[in-house]
Amino acid sequence: MRTTLTIDDDLMAQIEDLQRKKGLSFKGAVNFLLRAGIQLQAQPPKPKPHRTKPRKLGLRSGIDPTKLNQLIDDLEADEFLSAGNQ
Repeated sequence: MRTTLTIDDDLMAQIEDLQRKKGLSFKGAVNFLLRAGIQLQAQPPKPKPHRTKPRKLGLRSGIDPTKLNQLIDDLEADEFLSAGNQ
């Protein structure tokens, strides 16, 4: 198919560079670049994996880790008592 294109100067320089490097005609270089561009557009970009940087948080000051089980027991008892009063 024949058509007329207006090509920007910077793109023309790149096409001419590709012609020299690959030994292509102008038509061959344009078709090569069009195929490559269309193929890239057809493939969705691969998402970058999400990375989380771990860091030590520790417990807040004033919290005794040895009494956490007691706290859970107290909370469960409060929940049980409040459910029984309804």
